[in-house]
Amino acid sequence: MPENPILDTGERRINEAVCIDTKRIFDSCVSKDCLEDLRVTFFSRSQRLIDEAVTVKTRDCTIEEVSIDVEEVPFNHGFYSVDITFYFKLSFDTYAAPCTTPQIAVGFAQFNKKCILYGSDGNVKVFVSNPNSENLDCPVAPQYTNPVAKVQAVDPVVLSTDICDSCDCNIFISSSFPQSILNSIEDTMPSSTSTKAILVTLGLFSIVQMERDAQILIPAYDYCIPDRECNCNTSNPCETFQSIDFPIDEFFPVERSENCGCSSCDSPVCSNNDD
Repeated sequence: MPENPILDTGERRINEAVCIDTKRIFDSCVSKDCLEDLRVTFFSRSQRLIDEAVTVKTRDCTIEEVSIDVEEVPFNHGFYSVDITFYFKLSFDTYAAPCTTPQIAVGFAQFNKKCILYGSDGNVKVFVSNPNSENLDCPVAPQYTNPVAKVQAVDPVVLSTDICDSCDCNIFISSSFPQSILNSIEDTMPSSTSTKAILVTLGLFSIVQMERDAQILIPAYDYCIPDRECNCNTSNPCETFQSIDFPIDEFFPVERSENCGCSSCDSPVCSNNDD
């Protein structure tokens, strides 16, 4: 296996400059949104559990789908508006009476946001050869170099959960969800006689990026050849298990870092504690 050449300065030598076709990020932004009083949409079975509940606790919240729409901003060349719709799936523990086994109710909520990012200009049509299309008497549709938006997000943090009467809750309830979400629900009939509503406040962290195809010249050091062999010996499961390190962190919680950065702390490992 060839070794990478090393210069006297300790840096790897650049063998050549190569041109690659990749996605370039022209603009990006970070969002920290507090979504207050989102009304949760329940369907028939889950709504009955909410109506009969005296106590409701949020079990978890996940991002199920994200809808992204990109449109060019008029009279501002190179900028695009990004309309994003987050669809959340929430699970609740519902208690019909104190000290009883909870029943799980599943609901959905959505949140819309818009941002404007720079995506540069370019109206080039890209045609790519395809072996399958060569056997047919029709060309492959061209790809356009319009920018695309990319959204990265983590599952939101549930900050609060409130239950109220439907008559007192004037917040709009949405019944429009992607078909992929509706297909995951056994009973998609909306409840017309709901008496209670759930409002949740979520904390959402996300990153929005505007990308476009670009040809970039980069330095090349060497081919990325793997430096180890694959371990394919699975005939003896006990030997495979013995090679796994013992998960110490799973049994013993990690202690607080010595550099906690707090102004006053009673922890014996805190660097700000003079004692």
